[in-house]
Amino acid sequence: MESRVVLENDAVSLVLTSDGHLPEVVHWGSPIGITDAAGIDTLVTAAKPPRANNGIPEEEGHRLAILPEQWASWTGHPGISGSRRGHGWAARFTVDQVLLDGQPVDGFVRAERGTITWKATDPDAQLALDLVVELTSSDAIRMRATLTNTGEDGYQLDQMLLCLPVPSRASEVLDFAGRWGKERSPQRGTLGIGTHWREGRHGRTGADSALVLHLGTPGFGFQEGEVWAVHTAWSGNHVHYAEKILTGDQVIGGGELLLPGEMVLDHGQSYISPWVVATHGTGLDEIAAVHHRYLRERSDVAGHQPVDAKRPVTLNVWEAVYFDHDTDRLLDLAERAAKVGIERYVLDDGWFGARRDDHAGLGDWVVSDQVWPEGLHPLVDRVNELGMEFGLWFEPEMVNPDSDLARAHPDWVMQVPGRMPLQSRHQWVLDIGIPGAYEHVKSQMMALLDEYRIGYIKWDHNRDIVDGGTSPDGRPGVHEQTLAFYRLVDELKAAHPGLEIESCSSGGARVDLEVMQHCDRVWVSDNIDPTDRQQMMRWTAQLLPPEMLGSHIASGASHTTGRFHDIAYRAATAVFGHLGVEWDLAKATDDEIAQLGAWIAWYKENRETLLAGRTVRVDLSEGVYLHGTVTPDTAIYAYTELDLAPVWSRGMVPLPGLDPDARYRVTHLELTAHGRELPAPVEMTGRQLATHGIRAPHVNPERTRLVVAERIA
Repeated sequence: MESRVVLENDAVSLVLTSDGHLPEVVHWGSPIGITDAAGIDTLVTAAKPPRANNGIPEEEGHRLAILPEQWASWTGHPGISGSRRGHGWAARFTVDQVLLDGQPVDGFVRAERGTITWKATDPDAQLALDLVVELTSSDAIRMRATLTNTGEDGYQLDQMLLCLPVPSRASEVLDFAGRWGKERSPQRGTLGIGTHWREGRHGRTGADSALVLHLGTPGFGFQEGEVWAVHTAWSGNHVHYAEKILTGDQVIGGGELLLPGEMVLDHGQSYISPWVVATHGTGLDEIAAVHHRYLRERSDVAGHQPVDAKRPVTLNVWEAVYFDHDTDRLLDLAERAAKVGIERYVLDDGWFGARRDDHAGLGDWVVSDQVWPEGLHPLVDRVNELGMEFGLWFEPEMVNPDSDLARAHPDWVMQVPGRMPLQSRHQWVLDIGIPGAYEHVKSQMMALLDEYRIGYIKWDHNRDIVDGGTSPDGRPGVHEQTLAFYRLVDELKAAHPGLEIESCSSGGARVDLEVMQHCDRVWVSDNIDPTDRQQMMRWTAQLLPPEMLGSHIASGASHTTGRFHDIAYRAATAVFGHLGVEWDLAKATDDEIAQLGAWIAWYKENRETLLAGRTVRVDLSEGVYLHGTVTPDTAIYAYTELDLAPVWSRGMVPLPGLDPDARYRVTHLELTAHGRELPAPVEMTGRQLATHGIRAPHVNPERTRLVVAERIA
């Protein structure tokens, strides 16, 4: 069955062709105005590769499918790796049917958005394949595949990769590394012949995940350069890769990383790959904008609506009390929080079982009568009386060896038979892929949600999955663990409408597009030092919009780095995310409390701009950050110096993202300026602000100046 498909709107174009085999991408990038099958055929002819001396005969062709196949002379990574004990390993699929939004297609089809499904089979390999490509309303292209075993014996799938071609002018790679406390550290390089291969083997997304893999024209930045990007939307083991082969063809793609023997399909069983999300644009800000729209329009998971920008300002008590759960002290914190305008109060680790430190209690999700003889009612009731929502910390996928659960069910620990896994943070991973373990956690969490008015869960996951086998045979269980996590989140939220859940995983180690189809924000990092947060917020925003970035004002001395910063810098950094406080307010001075209250009040007045706007970032010299959020009527920018500048002035800096023909009044803002003279307001058009700009503010090291641009009617 032959098909020609054009998915194209004003922002992006994807042109595909199939001559009965799996679809090839003829073009992915800017719109090119193809309106008929003849136009596609012309592109195919123009792209035909030269005949190499030892190449495949021209009549056999050179085919690069979205799911690459080895028979078609593709010498890079194949789309499917697997076999039946050494047989059926070289699949060659034939397309039997093509569907657009569920309706059959034969021949040429063009749409501004929609979902194309190719149904294909390989009777020799005894496999069936559904390949789905969707151009979403957010202008993202997402792909997934379902592989079904139609044979009588088992088929072991080792890996499934989906990819898209990228033109050779895109030669520079940008993705991310990181560690606990320093997530989302960008790294750049040049793509040569071979593969840039990034694996995540943590059993969760990982602090060092590639996050988004970009391939762009040399020197691309936030506003300039053509960029193609890919993200594997999966919270378990995964792959991102960019690859160039001898023909000059290059691709970017991704998929799930399956452990040996993890996916053996019996007759009639299917494997569904994660979504691989691809984006194209000019500059990194356009790529980020597509990701943000993708999440702001989330609706394909039942019960999970877009996150409202009017998010409650949060107090999390971890850095205030740690494990010291004294009722009077926690009630006092609630009173102080309400007075400064905080709207949500979150009780962190230490409220349950034998959890007086990090050595015991995980897995026993019952309120400790030793610490809370009346249960959590005195605290929850008072928090609600003060007009705040109550939130509670859990780590549902973990268990301490010193716990009632581990003593009763050591078989529920993820393990390889014959040995217990290494401990990390005095804990093991609870295998919620086992029905009994899943029901245990679910029933205990449901009981607490039923008893108390809990509107928010901080969901932690504080260690990697090592020896991730599942009982009784020890077969790898990371895939099922990941699906069980999604299912548990969904069930809790379905039973308690309005419940919000934060993905916190040693800080920012579970950050991806799929977890955000289920959860409502991430904890960007356990490190709240504002200087480090400048970098981490800047780059986490490449994937997630600001309303999903947990961003707190901590005490002056950072818990993680020991550095001291004034409240203005801490607050001006934190307000560009979902604002919270992580501070023992009983130790704050009267002046600090007054300043904190002023920042919270200003944030509430401006949070729809700060959280719902379009993120813009500017490329400046090293150690200088300029970013902002832009709405039709208002933009708020932040200019930050990390080091003492070698000059008195950094010169002119642009303020991008505004309506070029509208006129704006630009003012400098410091809520704690202490009488310092600020530059006078100016009135300029959006075009002038983006091209001519304003003089860079003079600020001291590790300080931020906020600049506000308001449209003049």
